[in-house]
Amino acid sequence: MSTTRPYSPGDRGPEPSGASGASEGGVPAGGASREGVAAPSGAAAPPGGRQVRRLSFDGASGVVPLARDFARQALYAWGWLPASSADQRAAAEDVLLVVSELVTNACLHAEGPDQLWITCDNKVIRIEVADRGTGQPSPRTPHRAGRPGGHGMFIVQRLCLDWGVVRTPGVAGKTVWAELGAPA
Repeated sequence: MSTTRPYSPGDRGPEPSGASGASEGGVPAGGASREGVAAPSGAAAPPGGRQVRRLSFDGASGVVPLARDFARQALYAWGWLPASSADQRAAAEDVLLVVSELVTNACLHAEGPDQLWITCDNKVIRIEVADRGTGQPSPRTPHRAGRPGGHGMFIVQRLCLDWGVVRTPGVAGKTVWAELGAPA
């Protein structure tokens, strides 16, 4: 398995699942399912205080608004919304924007998204979008603010603590992940 970055910057160290991209249930992030992950309507509290939600896009239409609504519900369940300060509101809006950008990129460049995972602990929210695409997402360089389109990964790069791509050998597709800091 490979990733563009084996772990997030700073002192957080390797992901709890290691650099393999495996979920806490031991299933690779690019795999078809994750053990112990809550369905779209519920939140789970895995060991270590992490909250995880999963949404499958199987046969769904209007996946970008569906993903945003799903993420918004998770933010309400986890206490990020309603926001009690401008910083908290901005952090929640950043999460919704990153969800939109990652799902839109999967629609435009990777045959559509398969699943969305949102994981939250006290410090970081992690967004993962699995798709069947073979491409490698990257910010357009040089970035030209006035040029239409092509801003998705630039936005993700600017808003997130880190982001990357996980691939599993022998499995079609990839998982694009991004992490944002929790509001102060």
